[in-house]
Amino acid sequence: MNTALSPDARADLIQKEMTRDEMLVLVDGYLGVAYQKGFHDPIPAWMKPLLPGSAGFVPGIPRLGIPALTESDASLGVANGGNMRPGDTAVALPSSLLTAATFNPSVAFEGGAMIGREARAKGFNVMLAGGVNLAREPRNGRTFEYVGEDPWLAGLIAGASIKGIQSQSIISTAKHFAFNDQETARTVMSVAMEEGDARESDLLAFEIALEKGDPGAIMCSYNRYKNVYACENPYLLTDVLRSDWGYQGFVLSDWGAVHSTEKAVNAGLDQESSNGSDAIDFFGTPLRDAVAKGTVPEARLRQMVHRILRTMFAKGLFDRPVVKGPIDVYGDLAVAQKNAEEGIVLLKNEKAALPLDPGKKRQKIAVIGGFADKGVLSGGGSSQVHGIGHTKDMHVSLGGGTKVIGGTTWTLPRDTGVLHATAPLAEIKKMAPKARVSFTDGDDIAQAVAAAKKADVAIVFATQYMTEGVDVIDLALPGNQNALIEAVAAANPNTIVVLETGGPVTMPWLDRVAGVVEAWYPGNGGAAAIARILFGEVNPSGRLPVTFPLAESQLPHPIITGQRPDRKIVGTSGTPTAYDVIYQEGSRVGYRWFEDQKLTPQFPFGYGLSYTSFAFENLKLVGASTIKAEFDVKNTGIRAGKTVAQVYVKPPFGPVRLVGFEKVELSPGESKHVTLYADRRLIAMFNADANQWNVAEGDYVVRLGGSATDKAAVGTVHVNAGTVRP
Repeated sequence: MNTALSPDARADLIQKEMTRDEMLVLVDGYLGVAYQKGFHDPIPAWMKPLLPGSAGFVPGIPRLGIPALTESDASLGVANGGNMRPGDTAVALPSSLLTAATFNPSVAFEGGAMIGREARAKGFNVMLAGGVNLAREPRNGRTFEYVGEDPWLAGLIAGASIKGIQSQSIISTAKHFAFNDQETARTVMSVAMEEGDARESDLLAFEIALEKGDPGAIMCSYNRYKNVYACENPYLLTDVLRSDWGYQGFVLSDWGAVHSTEKAVNAGLDQESSNGSDAIDFFGTPLRDAVAKGTVPEARLRQMVHRILRTMFAKGLFDRPVVKGPIDVYGDLAVAQKNAEEGIVLLKNEKAALPLDPGKKRQKIAVIGGFADKGVLSGGGSSQVHGIGHTKDMHVSLGGGTKVIGGTTWTLPRDTGVLHATAPLAEIKKMAPKARVSFTDGDDIAQAVAAAKKADVAIVFATQYMTEGVDVIDLALPGNQNALIEAVAAANPNTIVVLETGGPVTMPWLDRVAGVVEAWYPGNGGAAAIARILFGEVNPSGRLPVTFPLAESQLPHPIITGQRPDRKIVGTSGTPTAYDVIYQEGSRVGYRWFEDQKLTPQFPFGYGLSYTSFAFENLKLVGASTIKAEFDVKNTGIRAGKTVAQVYVKPPFGPVRLVGFEKVELSPGESKHVTLYADRRLIAMFNADANQWNVAEGDYVVRLGGSATDKAAVGTVHVNAGTVRP
């Protein structure tokens, strides 16, 4: 307990006192509840009273004062409602994709710190947070949990969130390592991608997140990479993570991702998260026997335990143990609302239809659809937070039926989504007390059209539900929502669409509506944030962290590899066998793919409008070992606002890439001088044979603007050849 010693020295001291049996305790996790549907129950009777009622639990060693690891799903808040701890609520942050849309790491840090504080108050010391997987497949059911399609943005935002969580003496993970970029067949698929492409995309996002956030643990994923399961993949867990990146924390498995004992241990897995979700308890008796026989060296077991103990010391679990208590509901709700206000994106604003006038007398506002009278939608799965104000009435039925795509009939599940309080309808009424505000649920299109005809403005709320475990089949709004928007827009030219979606959606009605607001899954403060943006109390400043395609045909995979029309997963009948998911786009993810293929998207990466205007001027470039870009950003409009200055580079070889951005807040007429330096890895290509980044000598084209396609200023700069070791 001498805090003057290093975490390694403290771990060594306590480990000297441990028996082999005690060390084996720390590497074998359990479900944090005595029973959960879909899992078997291997939990011994003596342990059940100790369980925290959560995702995971690793018993401590009371004899030596080693605390238990009490683990909760996280990222969007402390996720422990439902069948785990009924009635337990927490403040729900917006989706991680919305946080990425802020382009503001300080907002991500504040949200992470809020999660860390609530975790402490609820008795948890490990947050299974830090989703870093790229939005390579925008129909991925977990797109909303991740932080966009660009490795620099994803790494910075995820790293800041992790750092925020751990500022509260809580361990945060980074996950899912690696290439878990789709849910379809996630447990059987094998990702086929060349190492250079992997290093320049998915792995680079993780590398940056680790550098910025220093997560105490890494969670390995379900899928295979080059036919080897991620949780027993020595290339990922040892060659990249340990040898190249020098990672010092521990690796834990995803729930159900372990398939062996010796192979997983010797590849670099340090802890089986939950033997209740794996086929057998691989790190229980089999590991005990393997160590006794020498097929797992005793030194490797000691290394596993050292990594766990070192992390517990380094992140403060010994020195600042968690203490249960009340959460700061109002303070934390303010954090969630600020997050939402910075990440909501204004996509269209024809003839300055927005903002609405909150003081206009006798204004008639028709609010239509999207459960706007009840709450705002959230994404489903293990990240599901039962937010403040949650009741059974917040569970709503979504989807169902069939859909014909390319002449094939696809089966759609009838999902049950969870809404977060409060209701946009109530917040709109609060913002415009002199207006006459009506609501129709949108199920009856004729009724919605009648309401729209009587109104000065029609606000249509549209939803797209995403959840862990299944991908959406396309990017269309489900059900009758496209038809509803078309009909309402025909009845009222002043129609505003507010989208609550897990990711990009197609908009066949785009040219017929006056405004579009992408609100994502905006969390507990989302309704107020939407209303404040609609009425101009907040100037929107979110920017798209993913490209919005015009149609699925523009994507590298028009239909997700492994997806079947009956929504069952290819390869899961009988004994699951690996099959390749070939990401032929390689490192050309998102906007890189669109530029490479000369495709025009519906909305480009980085795009977003404001109620004011900005100019990007006076670009000056300096090239040597990397690129230095200086420029001025000026507010040329009549309102204060924020913009995101973005710098993109097209090297002599390889795709265009975002190399820097800065969110700038300016008053009307105000200017700010910005200087950005490109991380050398962002302008390099990875040479797998030499295991290094190579910066090619030559002329690099630099673009400054407000999106991946905006060329407000363009210049060329010469860069010298060089190398960067990983």
